[in-house]
Parts: sequence; structure tokens; C-alpha cells
Amino acid sequence: MQLDIRLPIGLMFLVLGALLIVVGLIVPRGASQPPNVNLWGGAVMFLFGLIMFVLGRRGTATARLAEESPEGKKIEEIEHRSGLEKEPLS
Repeated sequence: MQLDIRLPIGLMFLVLGALLIVVGLIVPRGASQPPNVNLWGGAVMFLFGLIMFVLGRRGTATARLAEESPEGKKIEEIEHRSGLEKEPLS
């Protein structure tokens, strides 16, 4: 099984964003403080984590062999013609 790096990154940002949102809602602010940085920072982190997680679940994490992709086939052909690649052993 191959793990897409977007999944753990997304989960990490989701959890940390949720924690900051909770802290931003619970901790009282003074009158002279700027907008609630914990709340807004947590919301941004949560949104980023959600996007990363969704993209990680939706995308494919498998690497394709060079023989399976059009770009890889072209590179293999160029290397074969220039002598950089040896014949396969099979």
C-alpha cells in the first residue's frame, strides 16, 4: 500500500486547526487585542487540511512505470536510440 503524503498532512492540519478554533472560541479576548488570531488561523489551517485530505483521498498515489505513460515511453525511446539504455534482460 502506498501512502499519499497529502493524507497525513491534511489530518495534521485538520486537528491543529480544530484545536485553534476551539481555543479561539473559549479564551476571552481583551478590548485592545486585534481580531481573534487563534480563531482565524485555526479556520485557515482547518480549510487547508480539509483540502489536502480531500485531494489525497480523491487522487492516486501510485507511481506509473515508464512503459505505461506516454511521457515515459518517449523518454525510453530516446534513451534507447542514444545508447543510454541497455536491452532488458527478460
